Amino acid sequence: MIAIEFFVVLAFIYLGARIGGIGIGLAGGAGVLVLTLFMGVDTGHIPVDVILIIMSVITAIAAMQVAGGLDWLVDLSERFLRKNPKRITFYAPIVTYFMTLLAGTGHTAFSTLPVIAEVAKEQGIRPSRPLSISVIASQIAITASPISAAVVFFSGLLEPLGVGYLTLLAICIPTTFTACMVGAFVANFLGCELKDDKIYQERLAKGLVKLKGHTQREILPTAKLATGIFVTAIVCVIIYATLISDAVNIIENPTLGRNDAIMVFMLTAATAIVTFTKIDASEIANAATFKSGMSACICVLGVAWLGDTFVSGHIDEIKAFSSDILHQYPWMLAVTLFFASMLLYSQGATTTALMPAALAIGVAPITAIASFSAVSALFVLPTYPTLLAAVEMDDTGSTRIGNLVFNHPFFIPGLVTVITSVSLGFLIGGLVL
Repeated sequence: MIAIEFFVVLAFIYLGARIGGIGIGLAGGAGVLVLTLFMGVDTGHIPVDVILIIMSVITAIAAMQVAGGLDWLVDLSERFLRKNPKRITFYAPIVTYFMTLLAGTGHTAFSTLPVIAEVAKEQGIRPSRPLSISVIASQIAITASPISAAVVFFSGLLEPLGVGYLTLLAICIPTTFTACMVGAFVANFLGCELKDDKIYQERLAKGLVKLKGHTQREILPTAKLATGIFVTAIVCVIIYATLISDAVNIIENPTLGRNDAIMVFMLTAATAIVTFTKIDASEIANAATFKSGMSACICVLGVAWLGDTFVSGHIDEIKAFSSDILHQYPWMLAVTLFFASMLLYSQGATTTALMPAALAIGVAPITAIASFSAVSALFVLPTYPTLLAAVEMDDTGSTRIGNLVFNHPFFIPGLVTVITSVSLGFLIGGLVL
């Protein structure tokens, strides 16, 4: 029976992937219906905290965007990249990594990808190189962001095992960032030089390649204030999490838990932005970041609920099958998370669906932490929004998807980045824990 139920889970994940967009969440909900009503499986847990954290963080980011904060950050990024144009393959992922680290969502990369493509073209550098690793950096940085739903949920699982929130960040931030730089080094050698690319030469001859130069943006006078409020909220989250942590334990028996604190600080930040910048609060729901964030909530709701329903119903069988394998080959957890995330299209959904089960069967905290970055394999299938955006924004044709599923410029840099991050996770985790 478990094999049939597992097939049902895969079938609905496949259906969601075919639908695209929020389809993975919609199909996940339908899969829960089939498992519970027709196959008698008890309903799993809905990842309520994960969804609420995404909603509150995205609301604050959307308020910042309406106030012009996101445009200001993109403008700063463009100035940074244009000061170091020859090193665009290394500097571009730094920009997308830290923007994701700050915002807790990789969708901020949408705004910087056109800049990266233009700067690369102007320097005669193959745009697929910086674009590919920039997309990868925006994805893997989710597993290091202090306010991402995946990190917050995972840290909640680790705390009873003696690993605090700050300890998790102390391992994940250096390992993922270093891995991105290794991925950038590899990406810098992939593909022929732009001037030797036949497709580029054909598009150039047809007049399809255009240099736009520096983009002039109208930065609202409220942009810096809104960004300052948002950054202050993030600092407050980190400070509060430190004060209530078992390691510091300055605030004992806090009335406000860490998850609740993130929601409160983010909603308060949004309130402050609206109040002090005088923006129209109704415009927040129309912001691009708000729409993408709410779509992520639906995806997490459906697919994580589906995964938890199946795993919770067969946890004993999973323990019996997986326990010995994972103890003998700890890296197999990273492989499992890698393949799961390429189907689930969400770091948060993958984390909530599989990490509880992994820790329940006795996986060591160091193994779980080192493997955590493997939930970022959203680049494998060429269907993720930021990946497709990078393809569309490169008018040279160098960032293209081949006839085979995996022959695209994101695959090798992404694989190298994940493998490096997992390897460093075991190394640094062993020193920290």
